[in-house]
Amino acid sequence: MLTQKLAVVTGAARGLGLAVARDLAAAGCLVVMVGRKAEAIEDAARQLREKGHEVLPHTADVTDAGAVAALAARLRREFGRVDILVNNAGVFLERKDFAQPQAGSVLVVDPEMVAATYACNALAPLRLIQAIVPLMRESGGGRIVNVSSGMGQLSDMGGSWPGYRMSKAALNALTVLTAAELAESSIKVNSVCPGWCQTAMGGKEATRSVDEGAKGIVWAALLPENGPSGGFFRDGQPIEW
Repeated sequence: MLTQKLAVVTGAARGLGLAVARDLAAAGCLVVMVGRKAEAIEDAARQLREKGHEVLPHTADVTDAGAVAALAARLRREFGRVDILVNNAGVFLERKDFAQPQAGSVLVVDPEMVAATYACNALAPLRLIQAIVPLMRESGGGRIVNVSSGMGQLSDMGGSWPGYRMSKAALNALTVLTAAELAESSIKVNSVCPGWCQTAMGGKEATRSVDEGAKGIVWAALLPENGPSGGFFRDGQPIEW
C-alpha cells in the first residue's frame, strides 16, 4: 500500500519540471516524471535516482489524448491514486527576440502556431485534469498546480507573443473553472508564475534561477488543508490575473 504522496510532474526531463520533481521527491513524494522523449525522461529519472530520490519515468506526449489516457490507466493500475498533479509541460513557439517584439505581433502571427501552443499549454492540462481528478477524488483529495506565466496576466498583458500569452491566460481560466467546480472537495487548484527563469525557454538572460522558480510551484503542490485554491501566485504570494 502506497503511504507516501504520489506526484505527477509533466515536462520533467529538464528545467523547472526536473527541479520540481527533485524537490517533491526530496519532500518525501514518489514522483512520476512525464516527458515526451523516452531517452531524455529516462536519463532525468536516472539522475534523480542516483541521488537517492524515488522517481519513475513515463514517456508521453501530453498533447495526445491517447497518451494521457494511457498515463491515467498506468497510475490507476500501479498506484490507485494521485495526490499531486503539476501541469508544467509547455511551449513557446513564437520568436523569443524580446528586443524586437514586432516579430511576435498579433497582426502577423501564424494562427496555426497559436493553435499548436494552445494544444500544449492549455488543452493538455485540461486533458490531464479530466484524467487524474477521478483518482484524486478516490484518494480523498489532492493538489493541482498549473504552471503559468506573468505573460498571461490580463492586468499587465501588453502586446506581442499572442500564442504564448493567450494560452497562459486560458490556462489561468482553467484554474479558476476547475477550482470552482471542485470547491466542495479537498482538491486545491492554483496557477503559479515561476518568474522569468534560466531555462531552455527562458534563456540565459533570465533573471531567476531554475531553483528559485521551482520553489513557488512546490509550495503550491504541498499546500496544507487550509491553503488557498483558485488563485494565481508567485513565490507563494498572490498576484493579479
